Amino acid sequence: MNSFRHRRPVVLGLPALAVLITAAGCSSADGGASAAVPSPGAKATGLCRNLDKVLPAEVDGADRDDPSPASALTAGWGDPAIILRCGVERPPKMLDPKVAEGHDPDAVPGGVEGVRWLMEKRDDGGYRFTSALRRVYVEVDVPEGRDSSGVLIDLAPAIKKAIPEGIAD
Repeated sequence: MNSFRHRRPVVLGLPALAVLITAAGCSSADGGASAAVPSPGAKATGLCRNLDKVLPAEVDGADRDDPSPASALTAGWGDPAIILRCGVERPPKMLDPKVAEGHDPDAVPGGVEGVRWLMEKRDDGGYRFTSALRRVYVEVDVPEGRDSSGVLIDLAPAIKKAIPEGIAD
């Protein structure tokens, strides 16, 4: 009877352990990044899918590790993650005359490797870049401490190849 008492907790403990292992394996708390998936129109989605096919496997020395939920409209590299979202809305700062005139210290226009960008400093010390004068807006969030020019240099060839110049719809 004494041995039965010792086995019972083990038998009852195995299902609980299995549930715990399964839950841990499915948990998003593993440090992986997440990103909101944009919802552009069909034409922009097609261009974004083309971009996804030509994005580099490595950006600024970091391997590609896409955020969740999985989508051809988002991509990521490294930890903390560099996050790319394709098909985002035009940022309001793109129309702000203070930015164009250089009077906004937190948002400035510029270009790298043939791709024009709006750079916005985020509150967390990182930067958000949004492509300009392309048929689709591509947003790249670069965490604090990353070489943002290296990130943009690595991404520019893919953007030039997949997203034609022009004004986004």
